[in-house]
Amino acid sequence: MPLPRPEARDRHIRVRRVLTGVLIANLAVLGSKLFVGILSGSLAILGGALDSAVDVLNNALGVVLVRVAGQAPDEEHPYGHGKFETLGALAIVVFLAISCFELARGAVNHLLSGGHPVLVTDLQLAILVLTLGVNVCIAWYERRRGGELRSELLLADAAHTRTDVYVTTGVLTGVLLARHGWWWADPAVAIAVALLILWAAYRILSRAVPVLVDQRALPPTAIQETAQGVVGVRSAYGIRSRGAAPVRYAEVTIAVDRNANVQEAHAIADAVEERLKRDLQLAEVTVHVEPC
Repeated sequence: MPLPRPEARDRHIRVRRVLTGVLIANLAVLGSKLFVGILSGSLAILGGALDSAVDVLNNALGVVLVRVAGQAPDEEHPYGHGKFETLGALAIVVFLAISCFELARGAVNHLLSGGHPVLVTDLQLAILVLTLGVNVCIAWYERRRGGELRSELLLADAAHTRTDVYVTTGVLTGVLLARHGWWWADPAVAIAVALLILWAAYRILSRAVPVLVDQRALPPTAIQETAQGVVGVRSAYGIRSRGAAPVRYAEVTIAVDRNANVQEAHAIADAVEERLKRDLQLAEVTVHVEPC
């Protein structure tokens, strides 16, 4: 059974460490929002807490999925387990959709029933401002590390955390308006929060689906031109690619001189494989050789 590449194992370990740190921070944010939301009776704050609860679930799920994704290829998964990480991003969409629906339903019910008083102290407001600062730091750190590690899961979770920043900002605005007697501001902000969650879900979905349905990873012309740049290659065709950075696969057929012996043909194929991996950042390349 082949072992995962050392750099791949190291990458998954680093992604898990990032997710574990973010999980701890999000647990603190969730606890703070629940504390303030329950004491104040604010639907918008409780909606923000629901969004943070989704963050916590996503992080916990992500830690498990990244561990699975880092396993070595086996007989039933010859291409490895990398798509489990993308499945984690898809799971985030499901959680976001659920929280969006529940939040919007509760807000509409409160608008129709005439609302309820929202009492938020200065201390509770300060706690909300603190959670906003934590969310900003989490989103910045997770996006930076996601880009460095080329992790779809980290980038998806960072997108959701950026939504938390907008959510908390909106919640603070709604709470301040509600304190001045505008009772409708609290459920109205909750509806706006639901729409932001829905937009975040769409953005994550647009990145995850192409990977899951094996949409091509690179234009065929890029692979063809790179392969044909190798000495001894007459033409390149039958090109396929899939996956997402940093794990992308490609398959290509090259035509070589019919008078070339087996050793020469294999040497050309090895050169094509090395060139494609180096120039196009491909993890695995399968090269078929045909005489012409």
